[in-house]
Amino acid sequence: MIGTRITMQNGRLSVPDDPILPFIEGDGTGPDIWRASVRVFDAAVQRAYGGKKKVVWKEVLAGEKAFNQTGNWLPDETLDVFKEYLVGIKGPLTTPVGGGIRSLNVALRQILDLYVCLRPVRYFQGTPSPVKRPELVDMVIFRENTEDIYAGIEYAGGTPESQKVLDFLAKEFPKDFSKIRFGTKEKNEAFWKMVGAPSVINEVMVGIGIKPVSWSGSIRLIHSAISYALQHKRKNVTLVHKGNIMKFTEGAFRDWGYAMAEEYFPGKIYTWNMWEKTKKAKGEDAANAEQKAALAEGKLLVKDAIADITLQQVLTRPDEFDVIATLNLNGDYLSDALAAQVGGIGIAPGANINYITGHAIFEATHGTAPKYANQDKVNPGSVILSGAMMFEHLGWNEVADLIHKGIEKAIATKRVTYDFHRLMEGATLLKCSEFGDEIIRNMQ
Repeated sequence: MIGTRITMQNGRLSVPDDPILPFIEGDGTGPDIWRASVRVFDAAVQRAYGGKKKVVWKEVLAGEKAFNQTGNWLPDETLDVFKEYLVGIKGPLTTPVGGGIRSLNVALRQILDLYVCLRPVRYFQGTPSPVKRPELVDMVIFRENTEDIYAGIEYAGGTPESQKVLDFLAKEFPKDFSKIRFGTKEKNEAFWKMVGAPSVINEVMVGIGIKPVSWSGSIRLIHSAISYALQHKRKNVTLVHKGNIMKFTEGAFRDWGYAMAEEYFPGKIYTWNMWEKTKKAKGEDAANAEQKAALAEGKLLVKDAIADITLQQVLTRPDEFDVIATLNLNGDYLSDALAAQVGGIGIAPGANINYITGHAIFEATHGTAPKYANQDKVNPGSVILSGAMMFEHLGWNEVADLIHKGIEKAIATKRVTYDFHRLMEGATLLKCSEFGDEIIRNMQ
């Protein structure tokens, strides 16, 4: 294959003029989306650099296509290619049914240690939205990608594994075990007797899940978010957590984040933790004056917010949020809720990145939508915008700008795929491939 491998040199990506980029076209609607997307990518590169740069695409297999051809949902060769070439892109993948890998997406993230799920959320003028002022939404979410309950440490109720965990808690931590509402046969029998009905089961059925949140995992995620915010001249970073309830996991995430920010970014940031210390020592007026002076000097504000309140405030006061750093489950909720405000998950881009090793996979954030497969119908925007993120990551900003302009003008002129067409008055309905053509035409 003609092309050159991307490498890491001195902690930074070294990108040649002809990088080899692996891709997975995806399942269901994936092939339709990829055909439209790759034409947009190649056209933008050509228009930006006039042939001086080009991408050499290398297909690798995962999902149904991989299983049909190799009998393996995620072949070792695919992992080896992503490890070697560092940066790639993928379409939506089917989750295998009936055991084995729980999620191909999660497997890729964990095997390659892609600890940042990066989800920028911005509004393109004219996009149908359920909120009054979607243009106020301009956020970047850093979602921790390898820990929390997504680590997949779970045991089904009624199994020997879950019973072992229950027995361990009963013996070693009886006070905590007492909080498990139906952790014994006696408690189950008492409940059914109270409601006046015979028990439908004669055994303890308690599903167990473990939520690991580490110092190292939290620090590398929050450090990446703050570094991004400083590099892109953002105004604040919000640590979103549920630490008022989960004090030693989500609460620790917040506390570790503040401590790291103050140690690693002195003179560049001001934290609410610093505000609290000044308030305690000198009073609230002094703390407010200190924060105001720090922001006037251009320092980045690092603050925190409770997760449930955040889901409300990103609707009512979205302009108060800029960069968000949060744990895995919170990030999943937030990124999809915000995507709905700016047009839906169909045009929401995403990436999974390890800033230390340089590995990154950019991806569609939606599902495979198999009922629309091979109909040339769906919106390819998620993969196309993820590709724009990928080119920004490679330092090819001119390509990303052309893609953004092409999409923005296509939407503004109401020449769109069915998902937007049904929500717009006077719009022209385009196929998936035709929407790709429209983006290319509108590149300036």
